[in-house]
Amino acid sequence: MEKKSEFLLSSTEYFSEMVEQGFAKRNLQTFPAAKTYLVRLLEHYLDARNLFEPERDEAGNRQHQTLAELFLKANQSPQAERQELLKRLGDSALYISGFFGDSLSRKIVDIDYYAEMGGAAYASLAGCVREDTTAKVYQVFSRRFYDFVDVLTYISHCSNVQTDQNILRLYDRYIRTGSEYAREKLVEIGVITLPKDQVKLGNQD
Repeated sequence: MEKKSEFLLSSTEYFSEMVEQGFAKRNLQTFPAAKTYLVRLLEHYLDARNLFEPERDEAGNRQHQTLAELFLKANQSPQAERQELLKRLGDSALYISGFFGDSLSRKIVDIDYYAEMGGAAYASLAGCVREDTTAKVYQVFSRRFYDFVDVLTYISHCSNVQTDQNILRLYDRYIRTGSEYAREKLVEIGVITLPKDQVKLGNQD
């Protein structure tokens, strides 16, 4: 029993390893505080209720708000509530884009909408927090939203068995967003991809 426990990882340790691996595989660089933020985001969404819990009105009734409506509400709220709503918006948009990006192609709004709203939320957060390191984290998440989506997508796909459906989703993701992760996975499994100038490239700094 003692020997087995040496191989058990806490959620923080596991996600820290996966985030480091994701950045290495994507050949991306960022500073430690941004990686720590991503680890905490992953831990937060281990409880699915944190992702899908709806807004409630004054009477306690559920309200299903769009990201744009949530962004508008945040900007009309007092400072403390504004920061909380913007953080929820940015984090959920990032997580959904990374873990459920493939399914967004079947919805009215696509991953670009989530990236636009999430990036805007992080940019607003960067302008209203006092701590410099925290502001820097939000700034980099806003400017390089698609980079962090790719890292989360890598983590999501690590445990998935490759199927024909997954291949089609990867190809669809590559065509729609120009995801470098999707392109490299397609190359690894021998799927021919279009030249970069024929796909929609994500806005990455």
